[in-house]
Amino acid sequence: MLISVSPYVPTDAAEALIRFVAHAQLMLDPATPEPLRRNIEPQLLALLPTIKALGLFDLVEIRDPAMRALIQDEMAQRRGLRLAKEFADA
Repeated sequence: MLISVSPYVPTDAAEALIRFVAHAQLMLDPATPEPLRRNIEPQLLALLPTIKALGLFDLVEIRDPAMRALIQDEMAQRRGLRLAKEFADA
């Protein structure tokens, strides 16, 4: 895959992007069994910091309303936790 050989994208970032897309596709596929969906959701969410750092959400919009809400909620929660930690450290 071209992205993994790019000198501008670290291999771990490229791998995170590939895994994010694969997990999102599984979660959106109605044929995916619910136990598998519950298993991959935290894996998908764990990739968000890397995906956000890559700037993916500056380039694309998630069209599926449930997936968009899941990601927006997780990112808001992470921002809240980060702000709370910064406030506690101050």
